[in-house]
Amino acid sequence: MNRVGPLDGLTVIDLTRVLAGPYATMVMADLGARVIKVEMPGSGDDARHFGPFVNGKSAYFASLNRGKQSIILDLKLKDDRVVFEDLVRKSDVLVENFRPGTMVKLGYGWDDLRELNPTLVYSAISGFGQTGPYRNLPAYDMVVQAMGGIMSVTGHPDTDPVRVGTSIGDITAGLFGVCGILAAIMNRNRTGKGMMVDVGMLDCQVAILENAVSRYLSEAEVPKPLGSRHPSITPFDAFNVNGEYLVIAAGNDGLFERLCQAIGREDLLADPRFESNDARTQNSSPLKREIEKALSNRTAHEWLDIIKKAGVPCGPINNIQQVVEDEQIIARNMIISTQDPVAGPMKMAGNPIKLSDFPDPPTRAAAPELDADREDVLKLKKV
Repeated sequence: MNRVGPLDGLTVIDLTRVLAGPYATMVMADLGARVIKVEMPGSGDDARHFGPFVNGKSAYFASLNRGKQSIILDLKLKDDRVVFEDLVRKSDVLVENFRPGTMVKLGYGWDDLRELNPTLVYSAISGFGQTGPYRNLPAYDMVVQAMGGIMSVTGHPDTDPVRVGTSIGDITAGLFGVCGILAAIMNRNRTGKGMMVDVGMLDCQVAILENAVSRYLSEAEVPKPLGSRHPSITPFDAFNVNGEYLVIAAGNDGLFERLCQAIGREDLLADPRFESNDARTQNSSPLKREIEKALSNRTAHEWLDIIKKAGVPCGPINNIQQVVEDEQIIARNMIISTQDPVAGPMKMAGNPIKLSDFPDPPTRAAAPELDADREDVLKLKKV
């Protein structure tokens, strides 16, 4: 049988719901793992009931749970606990995103799980992690975006705080969770022992603050929203071209020189206010005015062609329709499809990880109906 990905042969028990955990297990499923989604009786994963809907099927749920299997288990019932424990013994990874303490109350804390399976990699994804004074607090993406500082540097000066437009609090936790799981598997390959991977959404937000944290820790400056411009590289911003917008990222002196030549403003190179990146950053507002003045005599589309030919990084600000129809996105197979038994053909974002030894198919297995794979899951054997 042809292997479908580098994680082929890896069995993952997925106790997660909504976004952070399902995103992690979706990545592993895309990479070839067998992901068994364990859901509670009745409604299953909350995300099954989140819109938008296609023929009554949640497109949101479908996009995060493609290629997985589903089985209903109530971990408070004796018979279902027997089934669950058998799955734990036969699996490689268990992922959950309950509030800390939930698994312990169910009798499945880390000590219990590793007694069942000493080689198990157990990943717990939560709002604030398994330790610390906030460990028991509930959290959603919006909460950790706020508490993690990213909302304080997002948006324009002197406006209300703005949430980043996608749920990066959840998504970064899912991605860091996968990193931790794969690191633990590498360690298991050497030692024969499993381990627990503890990922907190708030921690992950701090980890991606990059320039903002560096600026405060080195200069004691509290960063604030700057709109689209970069805090330490200039010009690196969105520019208004007669009511349309484009972005230009001239990240060094050489690129700034090319930009000035491309837009017919070589005189800016002799202006002491713009002679270095630091000077340009100190004088970002007057420089932006000069650049926008130079751009006013053509359309944004025309300028994009000219600036690209000059070798300066630039691009349009696409809406979502333009993104999914973009020739580069299509060429990279970043819009894939599934054939859902209820909703029919559904399109969704693809897998950005392209591997030389494995295919990146344009179609994927659909997300499972609730409990659809019970019979197959109960036949699971230890690989």
